[in-house]
Amino acid sequence: MASSSPSHLLLLVLAASLLCGTIPVACSSSRTAAATTVNVTAFGKAYGKVCDADRFAELGLNMSAFPYCDASLPYAARVRDLIGWMTVEEKVGNLGDVSRGAPRVGLPPYKWWSEALHGLSSTGPTTLFDDLRSRPGNHSGRATVNNGTVFANVINSAASFNETLWKSIGQAVSTEARAMYNLGKGGLTYWSPNINVVRDPRWGRALETPGEDPFVAGRYAVNFVRGMQDIPGHDGGDPYARPIKTAACCKHYAAYDVDDWRNHTRFTFNARVSERDMAESFLRPFEMCVREGDAGSVMCSYNRVNGVPACADARLLSGTVRGDWQLHGYIVSDCDAVRVMTDNATWLNFTGADSSAAAIRAGLDLDCGESWIQEGGRPLRDFLSVYGIAAVAQGKMRESDIDNALRNQFMTLMRLGYFDNIPRYAALNETDICTDDHKSLALDGARQGIVLLKNHGDLLPLDAKKILAVAVHGPHARAPEKVMDGDYTGPPCRYVTPRQGISKDVKISHRANTTIYLGGINLHIEREGNDREDILLPKNQTQEILHFAAASPNPIILVILSGGGIDISFAQNHPKIGAILWAGYPGGEGGNAIADVIFGRYNPGGRLPLTWYKNKYIQQIPMTSMEFRPVPELGYPGRTYKFYDGPEVLYPFGYGLSYTKFLYETGTNGSAVTIPVPGGHCKGLSYKPSVATTPACQAVDVNGHACAETVSFNVSVTNAGGRDGAHVVLVYTAPPPEVAQAPIKQVAAFRRVLVPAKGTATVPFTLNVCRAFGIVERTAYTVVPSGVSKVLVENGDSSSSVSFPVKIELSV
Repeated sequence: MASSSPSHLLLLVLAASLLCGTIPVACSSSRTAAATTVNVTAFGKAYGKVCDADRFAELGLNMSAFPYCDASLPYAARVRDLIGWMTVEEKVGNLGDVSRGAPRVGLPPYKWWSEALHGLSSTGPTTLFDDLRSRPGNHSGRATVNNGTVFANVINSAASFNETLWKSIGQAVSTEARAMYNLGKGGLTYWSPNINVVRDPRWGRALETPGEDPFVAGRYAVNFVRGMQDIPGHDGGDPYARPIKTAACCKHYAAYDVDDWRNHTRFTFNARVSERDMAESFLRPFEMCVREGDAGSVMCSYNRVNGVPACADARLLSGTVRGDWQLHGYIVSDCDAVRVMTDNATWLNFTGADSSAAAIRAGLDLDCGESWIQEGGRPLRDFLSVYGIAAVAQGKMRESDIDNALRNQFMTLMRLGYFDNIPRYAALNETDICTDDHKSLALDGARQGIVLLKNHGDLLPLDAKKILAVAVHGPHARAPEKVMDGDYTGPPCRYVTPRQGISKDVKISHRANTTIYLGGINLHIEREGNDREDILLPKNQTQEILHFAAASPNPIILVILSGGGIDISFAQNHPKIGAILWAGYPGGEGGNAIADVIFGRYNPGGRLPLTWYKNKYIQQIPMTSMEFRPVPELGYPGRTYKFYDGPEVLYPFGYGLSYTKFLYETGTNGSAVTIPVPGGHCKGLSYKPSVATTPACQAVDVNGHACAETVSFNVSVTNAGGRDGAHVVLVYTAPPPEVAQAPIKQVAAFRRVLVPAKGTATVPFTLNVCRAFGIVERTAYTVVPSGVSKVLVENGDSSSSVSFPVKIELSV
C-alpha cells in the first residue's frame, strides 16, 4: 500500500493543531498520519483493528476519549457515537465503496468491494494478490501471496446438489479472506454469491449462478452465506450483536438476467414482471438468503423493474428487504447503478443529485462506483460521494437519511470485528491460503459437479491398465486462457489442465484407438455483459468432433466445458460418440477432476441444475420476455422445467447418469393432511375450464398461518451395480391437476447420499406443507391448494421413480 504524501501529512498536522480543544487530539505528538487502510498506516505498521490505542496515537488522538472504541458498550451505542462525531461532509464521504473514513476522529478509509464467488477474486480494488514475478519484499502487506484456492464455478457446485459442500466452500473462502485481511491484502465485505435464477438459456452469467430453480438457488445462498459468515458458538441471540467472520452479499436484486442481447443492455433494460413471477421466482432466493442465511448485505441491480430502477425502488429495498425480510446488514448498489440512472437509463431526467437522493431515500446504504479505474487521469467516483452534499444542500436528501445508511454500514463492520478484531481469526496468515485441505475440497467439489450425460455401452470409465494410451483433441484440452476458472477469480493455487490430468493416467498419442475431445465454450461467448446469440457449439468444433468420431476405430468421449446449456443433439444421437461429460468450469483442480471421472476413480453423481434446450427454443421466445408461464397467443413456451410446455428438451433439469444403477422404493402409498383455516385465510384459485365444482375453501393463505403441518416419508435408494456411488435424491411436489397455470412440478427437497455397491440407503424427508406444497396464485398470494397434490421422487436417468398422493383438506 502506498504511504501518504509529505504534503498530505503536513495538512494533517496543521488540521490536528487547529482541532486541539474540540477533538481529543494528543497535540504533543509529532507523529500524525492517516491510515490508508486499517491494516497499514502511513508509517508502515500493520494493525488488525481500528480501535488500537497505538494507531490512534499515530494520528495524534486519544482513543479513550472516543466511546465508539469502548468494547463494553453495545454495537448500536458505539455506532451512534461514531456517527455523532462526523460532519455531514465526512458522512457523505463514506457513502461510496472506497469510503474516505474520518481520520479527524480516528476512522480510517475502507474499501468495501471484494468478490468471492468461488474463491477470492482479484475483481475490484480490494483483494491484492502479488505478481509471481515480483521480488521478495516488493509486494503489498507483510507477506507475499500469489494465489488463492479457486473452486469450481457456482453452476458446477449447484450440480452437486450438496448443501454440505456449499457451506464448506464458504467456510474455506472466508478463512482465506480473513488471512488476506490480516496481511493487509483484503477486506471483510464480499459481494457474493450471485443467486439470480437462470430464466433464459442465453444469459451470459449462468456460470455464476446456482441454476434455474428458485428453491435450489435459495438453499445454495443459505449454505454459502452461512459458510462465509457463521462463527462457531455464535448461533443465536440478537442478530445485530452476532459477530460474523466475513460479510456475504446476495445479488443482483431483482429480476436481473439480461446483460446485452440485441441492443437490450442491463443498464437500460426495463424488466416488466408480474407480481406473481416476482414472488414465485425472482424474489424467493433472496428472501431465503436474508431470512434463513442472515446475509450481511443485498446488492440491488442495474435494471428497472416495471419502470423503476431497482436501486431507487423503496418498495423493493426499504419495504421488502429491510422491512418484510428484516435484513441485518447493508444494501449496496451494483457498481455504477446509481450513475446509470442519470447517464444510461436517463430516468425522469434525473441529475446526479436527484439519483443520489432517490437511492438513499429508497433504502440504499452504499454506492459502488468504479473509483479504482482512471479516466482522464482522475479516478471515477461513486455518485453518492460526489453528489451527496449537493443533494443535501438542495433539500433532496436529509442528513438523517445518511445517518441511517451509515448506521447499517458501521453495524456490519462492528459485527466483523473491524473495530475490535476477532481473536480466533487474528492469527490467520499466508499459511492458511491454498492449504492441502482447501485444494482437496476444490478437487472434490469439481468432481461432485461433473454430470455424465451419455454413456452408451458403458464406454466409461476407461481402464488405464488396458487402453494404455488415448488421443486428446479439442480447444479445451490445454485449456487456454484459463478457461476452467471462469469469471470472478484470482490466480489459482495450481492450474491443472484436462490434458495434464489425463496424462497422469495414460500416454497421450495421436495413434491411440481411444479419443477424448474437450470442447465447449468460454468467456468470449458467455460472461457478464455478454449474452449468447445461440446455444450451439461453435461450428468448427461440431465439424471437428464429427471428423474425429468418423476417424476413430472406437466411439469417442466428448467432454463439454460451459456454464449454460448447449444443444449437442448431434452428439447425443451419434453412434460413434459413446460418452458425454459436462464439466462446467471446474476451477484450478479441474483437470484432475475430469481425469478422476474418466478413469473411474470417481463415480459421477452430478445432476443438471438447469434445462438444456434444443436451439429451436430460442427461436420461439425473445430473451426480453419475462414471463415464466407459456404465452399461447404469442406462441411462447414456458420457461424452466416448472413451466416449459414445448417439444422435448435435450436434457431435462435434474438429469445425470452414473456408472452404476440406482433404484427407488418407498413404503408410503399416500398421505392426508388437514389444515385448520382461521377466518380470512381462505383464498381463491384459478381452475381449468373443465372443472365444474370447487371446494368452499379453495386454498389457504400461508401468510400469517402457523404452517406447522408436515408430511414425512422415507426413500430407499438401492445401488444395483458393482460400484460405490454418490446419488442425488430430488423430491418434487405437483399441485392438484385441476388448478390452472400452476407449476408442472417444483423442487421441495433434495439430498446427496453415498450408496455402496449392492447396498441400500434409507433417506428420510419431512416436508413442511406450506413451503413444499405452496404455490403462488395469480394474485401473488402464496397458498396451499385444497385437493390432491403429489410427491414425486425422480431418478436422474428417468429409469426409476416413485410417487404418492397427498390429500390436503382445509378445515374452516
